[in-house]
Amino acid sequence: MSMTVRRLTRAATAGLVAAAALTAAAHSAEAADTLGSAAAGQGRYFGTAVAANHLGEADYAATLDREFSSVTPENEMKWDATEPSRGTFSFGSADRIVDHAQSQGMDVRGHTLVWHSQLPSWVGSLGASDLRTAMNDHINGLMGHYKGEIHSWDVVNEAFQDGGSGARRSSPFQDKLGNGFIEEAFRTARAADPAAKLCYNDYNTDGVNAKSNAVYDMVKDFKSRGVPIDCVGFQSHFNSNSPVPSDYRQNLQRFADLGVDVQITELDIEGSGSAQAADYTKVVEACLAVSRCTGMTVWGVTDKYSWRSSGTPLLFDGNYSEKPAYDAVLSALGGSGDPGDPGDPGDGTPSCTATYTRTADWSSGYNGQVTITAGGEPISSWTATVTLPAQQSVSALWNGTPAWSGNVMTVRPSWNGTLAAGASTGFGFTVAKNGSDAAPAIGTCTAS
Repeated sequence: MSMTVRRLTRAATAGLVAAAALTAAAHSAEAADTLGSAAAGQGRYFGTAVAANHLGEADYAATLDREFSSVTPENEMKWDATEPSRGTFSFGSADRIVDHAQSQGMDVRGHTLVWHSQLPSWVGSLGASDLRTAMNDHINGLMGHYKGEIHSWDVVNEAFQDGGSGARRSSPFQDKLGNGFIEEAFRTARAADPAAKLCYNDYNTDGVNAKSNAVYDMVKDFKSRGVPIDCVGFQSHFNSNSPVPSDYRQNLQRFADLGVDVQITELDIEGSGSAQAADYTKVVEACLAVSRCTGMTVWGVTDKYSWRSSGTPLLFDGNYSEKPAYDAVLSALGGSGDPGDPGDPGDGTPSCTATYTRTADWSSGYNGQVTITAGGEPISSWTATVTLPAQQSVSALWNGTPAWSGNVMTVRPSWNGTLAAGASTGFGFTVAKNGSDAAPAIGTCTAS
């Protein structure tokens, strides 16, 4: 399906998708006793890796839909799955995951654009000039297909060696294009989808060590030179031989202090019982202690489909029963019937404001961003309206749940409803101009 056709299909089915998303959002609002709703109460997402071939399993889909607010395709967006032959893209399995997530009001993380592994054989046979072209074409093709639909992308994955050297990993990209390939990938990605968050993702960087220092130095350099990087992903695969580092929170914080978001992207912890639960608690508490830790993703729904299944590393066992680690995570997130702390209702009336910015523009469309800011009281939810010129249509929306009445779009939170007094969040959308370049009208923001 071409990008244009996909966008038209999205617009044509927006009402059905919005209705399903509103149902999911209403469920979360009623019960902060799930991972996603409890995390939303802390201003974060809680996601999982998803395999398209398991979506037809009733218990798998039900657990996914009930518990999580974000998904990461496990393999379906990797290079071998999406461009098996040069210039020929295949999006069927990835589309299935994105469609399912959007029908439930979930965000999607894109994983991954440039990685040394799971490459089709033709990539390794290219010379430097052809490889540079192929890398940029792949980024543009994959991101273009999902433009405006992906919350954040793992642009480059696992580019540094393990061990004490902090050196770059040997790969076709490193060996033929040199150190500059990472910067080039990020610059290409920014142009491909200006609204998406762009992340570097790696493992064994969870504490302060030679590898994380090398990544830190790269991010610091990128920020100083204006290279577009928005976030750093910490995979966080732990076991008894590689436990949660004692300086985990401090490491997340030092990256956040560079001016990037941090995300826990592939969390799993081998073990069982109270020991596993305690380790999960450490991770969640570390994220909550770092204001720029925007969310956590566990690498799978159930132990039986984990890549480390013998180590039983996830929150649900093979029968989809909640493990002690699940209870510990929910408790650490403050899971209860009352997401967040909306404050004493006697202190004042919750309020919010909505401001609009056009963040990108091209001949046939544009991206808009609405920033929601809480007033002098904390809020637990917000609603904003966007009235479009009659000719225009919205082809994609992120970080919000839409409902339509004619050309008026009413947007409520997806995972970002709870705000402290004076804090801000927002949602973005892509518009097809259809001959009109007029700006939409933003209505009054209401809060509760």
